[in-house]
Amino acid sequence: MKVLILSCNTGEGHNSSAKALNAFMEKRGVCSVVADVLSFAGGTVSTRVSQAYNSSIKGTLFGNLYKIGDFVSNNVNCVKSPVYYANKIYSHKLHDYIVCNEFDAVVAVHLFAAEALTAIRRKEGLDVPTLFVMTDYTCIPFLKETELDGYAIAHEELRSEFVSAGIPKDKIIVAGIPVNATDISIDKAEARDMINSFFNWGTEKRNSIWYLIMGGSMGYGNMERLIEELCKRSASEDCIICVCGRNEDSRKKITEQYTALKKVKVIGYTDKIPLLMKASDILFSKPGGITSTEAMLNNIPLVHTAPIPGFEYKNAIFFHNRSMSYYTADIEKQASVAVRLCNDSVYRSRMLDAQRMNANSNSCGIITDHIISMTKRHVPAN
Repeated sequence: MKVLILSCNTGEGHNSSAKALNAFMEKRGVCSVVADVLSFAGGTVSTRVSQAYNSSIKGTLFGNLYKIGDFVSNNVNCVKSPVYYANKIYSHKLHDYIVCNEFDAVVAVHLFAAEALTAIRRKEGLDVPTLFVMTDYTCIPFLKETELDGYAIAHEELRSEFVSAGIPKDKIIVAGIPVNATDISIDKAEARDMINSFFNWGTEKRNSIWYLIMGGSMGYGNMERLIEELCKRSASEDCIICVCGRNEDSRKKITEQYTALKKVKVIGYTDKIPLLMKASDILFSKPGGITSTEAMLNNIPLVHTAPIPGFEYKNAIFFHNRSMSYYTADIEKQASVAVRLCNDSVYRSRMLDAQRMNANSNSCGIITDHIISMTKRHVPAN
């Protein structure tokens, strides 16, 4: 069996989810390949789209585009959207790749891939099962215009939202969101020793409170202000870790600002996020679907910071309303809630219990089993 997993370089979340699925499938003996769907558009399209996305989230553009997309998707009766036609352009190349490499199934972890697969199905036919994997806790605009064989959603309580949005209820499976697995056998002390060793931090912070601040792969949000508030409220022996992702400007600025303050540790892009979560007492993060899921599975107290407008806001509300996180855009409140989570054991336990109750640690397994089942049921066209 051979599976194609299609991702996209708009942020690192989709790629992370695709890699997690790929790694799990390989362990199960299922041959799988991860590809950037926009690579089939040729040239520098993928790079330019990624750069445009990164630029749009820095202001209000992305939020406004999301609102427009949501309105058009729900209120305008057109055959297909501009998003569909943009991805249709390169769909024939994707079709040739699927056929020539004899894939038995295709998984899409990004809307662009789902639109391209829909275009192939409508124009050229696609004789393999297809599955869309939702990586946020909401239904995104334009998903209802896609025509795939299955839709994996993050939580049972989202089912009605997807049905209301036009996704056939018999095509929906509740699978959670696939993320990189963590080694649950490692305790906090061991994780801290490993982090101290990897980053050459020494062992002086081993028994203090660790605050972990993350802004996603793009270093989104006002991390400098949050560090400032935490410095006011935390003890001198505590540790404030700021992960700036690929935002080099932010990393350099924060590093220069806090060079003399040893309690502040600044990191660029790293693949040690699961280990950092295991080592830390509190996580501050923008409410991306992947990071939020990783936090829930690592069972770490979570304070959601300002979201990228659109689906991330809905992620924050989903978690906050179920007590799995605390969400506020007020930076002073973020810091004060974090301190309370460290000192109020009842409050902290309530959040961690809610996370455990809602967590799905077998997302990759559910999705893989469903793909295998779809493939076995599939009857090839003559």
